[in-house]
Amino acid sequence: MTRRALNGTSWIWIIGLSVIAMSAASGVQEAHPYKFPTLPYFPPLPVSADNPVTVEGAELGRMLFYDPVLSKDSSLSCSSCHQQRYAFSDGPQTFSTGLAGQTMVRNTPALFNLAWYPAFFWDGRAASLEEQVSHPVRVAGELGAGWDVVVDRLERGVRYPEKFYRAFGTDAVDSVLAAKAIAQYLRTLISANSLYDRALRREYFFTEDERAGFVLANEQNKGDCLQCHTTDSDALGTARGFSNNGLELSAGPETYLDVGRGAVTGRRSDLGQFKVPSLRNVAVTAPYMHDGRFSTLEEVIDHYSDAVHGGPYVDPRMGSASRGGANLSALEKRQLLQFLHTLTDTTFLSDNRFGDPFQE
Repeated sequence: MTRRALNGTSWIWIIGLSVIAMSAASGVQEAHPYKFPTLPYFPPLPVSADNPVTVEGAELGRMLFYDPVLSKDSSLSCSSCHQQRYAFSDGPQTFSTGLAGQTMVRNTPALFNLAWYPAFFWDGRAASLEEQVSHPVRVAGELGAGWDVVVDRLERGVRYPEKFYRAFGTDAVDSVLAAKAIAQYLRTLISANSLYDRALRREYFFTEDERAGFVLANEQNKGDCLQCHTTDSDALGTARGFSNNGLELSAGPETYLDVGRGAVTGRRSDLGQFKVPSLRNVAVTAPYMHDGRFSTLEEVIDHYSDAVHGGPYVDPRMGSASRGGANLSALEKRQLLQFLHTLTDTTFLSDNRFGDPFQE
């Protein structure tokens, strides 16, 4: 071919071929961005600039989540305490069991819609998912292997170096990339297909009791749940903050069995505060509260209706605390319960994309 025949289009074509050839020669393969569902009733999805979710990264994270290689004696995985059928909580256990039968001190939270949360653990001591997932590996009574041991195992494994290469462009396994991969997988755990979601999309119509329960939850002079558990204009089911919801009668910090977020911040105003969980999938995540004190949803409703304790550190948004609770009738309690059951996302609880990859 003569120089004359090389018009602008041909030059672009040759340059493109050169780039492809260079990429092939270097062996570099770009990971593919993960496609999240469209969620019109949710707040905008936060995206981590430091750890964007990719198909390959999330798949690596799913494998690590289900692999007991992360525990000291290879007997436990993240999924041991976060089970999909219970919305990745450890229901019906009050407290999960770690290495050597050691019992955890707080109830295991469910895992879904985590990309929207600004802090993690019941007391919010982890500011990112990456920080949160690193914790159980290091703690002696939980998985307890330590990252040095885990990284050595992963490097010697037959599958993981290639998986790390596909996800991050390097087969040099380290704890930072392992935590990033698990965090990516956790960000894909989106629950958004309950009867409640279908009602928002006009694919399902509430029964009379379900609708009455929805109204009660969002009526400020009745259930008044919306201050902490958003189900009116924000479908997450949580305001994503922390609250002292009047579980204990307290005149001072010494009377709290667990001071919660107050131990993290050192602020007296945070005493007895815990992360506000989402109401989504609440029917399958019993027992309830940070200490699992309530075995049923009926007990939870009874607390907010008739047994809220006042005190200087109780969330000021809980106007019902001044009258001992929301004082719901038996019918209203039943209707509220019916609404809470519409928040169960059975699709999410059985979605194979989030299940154990070693069982496929």
